[in-house]
Amino acid sequence: MSLSLILAAIWAVLGTITALLPMRRQFIPGVTLLFFAPVLVIFIGMQHGFWIAGLGLLAFLSMFRNPLRYLVRKAMGKPTQLPKELRKDTP
Repeated sequence: MSLSLILAAIWAVLGTITALLPMRRQFIPGVTLLFFAPVLVIFIGMQHGFWIAGLGLLAFLSMFRNPLRYLVRKAMGKPTQLPKELRKDTP
């Protein structure tokens, strides 16, 4: 197995572990994974080609669909709502 696919498997395991954390503890590891995902997809594409990189991109979009949806809405100026676990007004 190539280095890029081994790193992708480790990234997926780390993403799963991050998802199991309480919502308030997910931010830093989640942003780190979000930052490294495009680099990893490009690395996969360089080693294995466009189709495999496309599958990696679909996996990335699937795992981060809610944070990406939030960031897109925020960038477009549309109203966004944080989950109740992250809101300051909830006890």
